[in-house]
Amino acid sequence: MKASSLFSPKQQLFPFGSLELKMAFAKLWILIGLFLHALEYVPIQGQDDRKDGEAKEGEEEECRLLGKFNLRGYVEAENAMHVIGGMFPIHFRTILEEDPTSTPPMSPLCEGFNFRGYRWVKAMIHAINDINKRDDILPNITLGYQIYDTCYTMSKTVENSLAFLTGQNETTPVFRCSSGAPLAAVVGAGGSTLSIASSRILGLYYFPQIGYASSSLLLSDKYQFPTYLRTIPSDEVQSEGMADLVHHFGWKWIGTIAADDDYGKYGVKAFKEKVENTQTCIAFSETIPKIYSRNKILSVVETVKLTNATVIVVYSSDIDFHPLMEELIISNISAKTWIASEAWITSALIARPEYFPILGGTIGFAIKRGEIPGLKEFLLDLHPNKNPDDDLAIEFWQTAFNCTWPNSSVPYNTDNRKNVTGHENITDFSSDQLCTGEENLEELNNTYLDVSQLRITYNVYKAVFAVANALELLRLCEGSGKEGPFEPGKTCAGIDDFEPWQLMYYMKNWMRFTVLDEFVNINDKGDVYTPYDILNWQRNETGEINFVKIGIFNMTGEGNKEFRVINESVFWNNPSEARPRSTCNDNCQPGYRKGILQGKPSCCYDCIQCAEGQISNITDARECTACPEDYWSNEQRSKCVLKEVEFLAYGEALGMTLIALSIFGVFVVLAVTGVYIKHRATPLVRANDRDLSFLIQYSLIVTLLTSILFIGKPEDWSCQSRQVTLALGFSLCLSCVLGKTVMLFLTHLAKNSKVAEKARMSFKPIFQKVIVLLSVLTEVGICTAYLILEPPRMYKNTQFTTLKIIFECDEGSILYLCVMFGFDVFLAILCFLTAIVSRKLPNNFNEAKFVTFGMLVFFIVWISFVPAYLSTRGKFKVAVEIFAILASSFGLLGCIFVPKCYIILLKPARNTEEIVGGRAITNDKSAPPTSASSTSEVNNTTISTVLED
Repeated sequence: MKASSLFSPKQQLFPFGSLELKMAFAKLWILIGLFLHALEYVPIQGQDDRKDGEAKEGEEEECRLLGKFNLRGYVEAENAMHVIGGMFPIHFRTILEEDPTSTPPMSPLCEGFNFRGYRWVKAMIHAINDINKRDDILPNITLGYQIYDTCYTMSKTVENSLAFLTGQNETTPVFRCSSGAPLAAVVGAGGSTLSIASSRILGLYYFPQIGYASSSLLLSDKYQFPTYLRTIPSDEVQSEGMADLVHHFGWKWIGTIAADDDYGKYGVKAFKEKVENTQTCIAFSETIPKIYSRNKILSVVETVKLTNATVIVVYSSDIDFHPLMEELIISNISAKTWIASEAWITSALIARPEYFPILGGTIGFAIKRGEIPGLKEFLLDLHPNKNPDDDLAIEFWQTAFNCTWPNSSVPYNTDNRKNVTGHENITDFSSDQLCTGEENLEELNNTYLDVSQLRITYNVYKAVFAVANALELLRLCEGSGKEGPFEPGKTCAGIDDFEPWQLMYYMKNWMRFTVLDEFVNINDKGDVYTPYDILNWQRNETGEINFVKIGIFNMTGEGNKEFRVINESVFWNNPSEARPRSTCNDNCQPGYRKGILQGKPSCCYDCIQCAEGQISNITDARECTACPEDYWSNEQRSKCVLKEVEFLAYGEALGMTLIALSIFGVFVVLAVTGVYIKHRATPLVRANDRDLSFLIQYSLIVTLLTSILFIGKPEDWSCQSRQVTLALGFSLCLSCVLGKTVMLFLTHLAKNSKVAEKARMSFKPIFQKVIVLLSVLTEVGICTAYLILEPPRMYKNTQFTTLKIIFECDEGSILYLCVMFGFDVFLAILCFLTAIVSRKLPNNFNEAKFVTFGMLVFFIVWISFVPAYLSTRGKFKVAVEIFAILASSFGLLGCIFVPKCYIILLKPARNTEEIVGGRAITNDKSAPPTSASSTSEVNNTTISTVLED
């Protein structure tokens, strides 16, 4: 077999731009060299020995293989012009064996027939057959296929990739020794890790590769994987959709499980970057081992069992997830909601009825489903008798019908995995029953014939058409007569003689085509954007699992996205059948706020009750909100309620009592006034200025009624009127009393001084009224200045208690208030001094004595009022002031007018001119003196002090 270089020197110049990347590829070649150490490239017998690595001139070089890979699959390239390679996981795993030391190395065997992967193989063959039958694409050109089994392992994938490069099951990738149809491109290789491994090798030679199930976002890096394209969206899109799903349902505490490969690790990494924020955190992150280890899987199971996260995202293939699922069933872990990646959401290996108690209600993202015409019939067109050398068909038949094909040595249903302790676990489920060949494939109910959920299968179909479309574009260039894209000379490549990098030009720059009425557009990163169906696992009437579409997620390259979920269509696998909560701890209810827990994620927090006067009315509030000034928090701290308003109201018992006392006092004063009016002509009423007596009674009515202004809700007008009215009322009363006591004081002085006697005789009643007028005018001036400059106002006092608003009066200027009432105190002191001096006048009726008692009562009341007033708050403070007003008013009324009324009403005999004037002596010792007159004998002369009107 003649050896030909795969690329010319010029063609081996690849567009790798960085030194680091070149070093990475150099390291990869070292690894491949170690892998190929057991095999060597030698000249065929008869050829002369080489010197210094150079062949003798004129001799032809030929290659001979000393070792081969054990590759299984399908090859149909005999009459083909071009071959499309394919890599599919027809088996689940390789059989692990001890490393040989004394025997030649052998390529590992595979076990665990994968019906789903086998269907993908058939879909690729069916797509090539469809293309070969069409006249509108690649007319007169027959495509062949070269399909290998990856066994879902990296070692087999590398073997497949080297086989594609060499053209045989050999290990010299620099030369292609096959003389058959050239390899155009490779479809595969299944999982992301496998595609990464194969693409690193194929990319060295710029071999086009298009994936159908590898969604790792790492493959979008064109510096590392320059020739990789795919018909499945990147995990960046899926992770965005998963994050939106988690946020949509309000889940905040999420667990993640990833396969221990590039697909799982990079997928979970992208999901974490998009989902984590201050509201959503990752509870745990576990990995599923690629090489079966029960102890490691049990560790993952224990984490799932102990976590309080009820939502778990799984980024794994169905093959990797299956061992974990078996252990979850044994542990009977339920009440979890699983979020599935596209790799296992519709997998029949996982979607089993016996798994439904654990996985029921699973929500996952599935790539777009398609319908492939004629695929079901093509899948049914399978029988071992058609091709006795087709060992995969025989293994399929044996596994599907659990029988042994006659005269066949093809094993099936074996499990040679070893557990972590090293004990071999060899299980053979093969049957002693022989296959008859009459088994009915149509009655078979397994993944192979299930065409209801063609998603990855549909991607395989599109991938084949992507290669065919690129070949068609390359063919059309040659016959168009136009300039081509290739240098030098702007030439076109020939359809029967082109290099892989030339086909890659069309696949990279012109990947827009239509297949089965769907427009496919692969961008410059090799990615495609197709919508995801959001599926929910539900059980039907027969007990089988249905994949119910509950929503859609679509994202375009421009960043626009569409996310829709029908919440009512979701089945939740929990006793309440309600949307589960997934939080690190219970939600903080209204009335509480989140508190930071040191060393914990932001989603884990303590619930701290809001302080008094603050509320939170939402769940999981980050901080409490202060209530407005007139509001206060309720007991639950969940809403602001109006504060209790406190003031001395009319309707309460205390207010009604004070009003009753005030009105009673007014009626008493009116009664006294009535007595005075009725007996106004009597000497006792006329004595010492009758008009002043009436003014005193009027002022007492004013002060008694003023106390009512202190009751009720304070307003600005009431605050301004009550203190002013009280001050004016007392000033009128005290100035009238002062007018009376001044006359008594002059009478007292007249005993010892003729000058004083003359002054007394000249002191007419008009002068008493002048005293009253001047006093009242002075008080009016002070009150006017007070009201104009700094008047009182209504004030909401919240300083002394946070639970109440005390409506009270802010008295404004304390200085003016002190001056205003200080003047009243000044009048009271003058009254007291003049009265106490005159109290010992030797007469029948000494009014000064009773005025002295009245002033003493006045002083006692208001001196006691000050500490009581300052020590109380709220309505009781007002009540204290009202009591002081009433007590002082009743004291003046009782001391000044009650004795006179007693004589007028009960001792009228004493109310005569002679007795009042002091010219007659009464023998009634039980009665008080009879008049406001005063008599005295000076030098044996009787001086009458009767002062008439």
